[in-house]
Amino acid sequence: MTRVLVTLSNLGAVGECTRENYRVKKRLMIPALIAATLLLAGCTNSETATPDAANAAPAAEFRSWAEIEESGVLQVGTITDYPPNETKTADGKPTGWAVELVGEIASELGLNVEYQELLFDSILPRIEGGAIDLGVGSFTDTVERQQVVDFVNYYSAGSLWAAAAGGSIDPDNACGLTVAVMKDGTQHLDELPTRSKECVDAGKPAINILPFTGQPEVTTAVVQGQADAFSADSPVTIEAVDALGGEIEIVGEMFDTAPYGLPVAKGSELAEHVRAALQTIIDDGRYLELLKKYHSESGAITEATINIAAE
Repeated sequence: MTRVLVTLSNLGAVGECTRENYRVKKRLMIPALIAATLLLAGCTNSETATPDAANAAPAAEFRSWAEIEESGVLQVGTITDYPPNETKTADGKPTGWAVELVGEIASELGLNVEYQELLFDSILPRIEGGAIDLGVGSFTDTVERQQVVDFVNYYSAGSLWAAAAGGSIDPDNACGLTVAVMKDGTQHLDELPTRSKECVDAGKPAINILPFTGQPEVTTAVVQGQADAFSADSPVTIEAVDALGGEIEIVGEMFDTAPYGLPVAKGSELAEHVRAALQTIIDDGRYLELLKKYHSESGAITEATINIAAE
């Protein structure tokens, strides 16, 4: 059985909502989330993490497969604020279907797991610097990111919007709206800037893009009326809508489907070992069983690949 050890905790209390937290949020947690969200309004929330030296400078060259195998431990950096993919248990341990999938991969490789709980934008620099071996953060595999890391592809997700139930929000007519997003994700860096530019080019008001460090904050911004809508990866949006029981609803259709990838060091032998282990998990049914547990099977794949994204 895979041993899990959390070695670093950087995230604020608001980002600790799990699937269970979502389900009881209306009854127990809305007041605390409101307060935290209002305090953080208008900023990128980067202050919810404590900077450290490892974020600023590479630690060392990445470990070889032989070194990882000899140590018996896979060093993994993960976020915990993007349910149901990556979240926390009630006692603060990393969980979610993507985290559990990495645990299955490590077990297949005969390795234990040591987690470092990180901010999304610090994971790739730590992999480059050799501080961790692999990342979990619902990373979209892109050609640009492939310049610095390799991706083992494990899922297919699109973007999907949600807004307050009963409204008339249209993602294709969003000029002038305030839209909440996960900071530094695909929706923040690509989708919404593109939509906003199209608005401005057409002589319409720009979209006000409101980034937050964690998805619970993003969702709360819509529930409390701070944002008109949010855009997130499809399994995350579906989870939030299911959990909030009629307070928010999906608006529009899923779009921009793209592969998720587990990032590892560029040129590392680890990529092929992880890919082969993942393929075994897919073939024997454990992969689909895990996704069904989290109601995320719509993005399941049948073939594990490396760097599948193309221009």
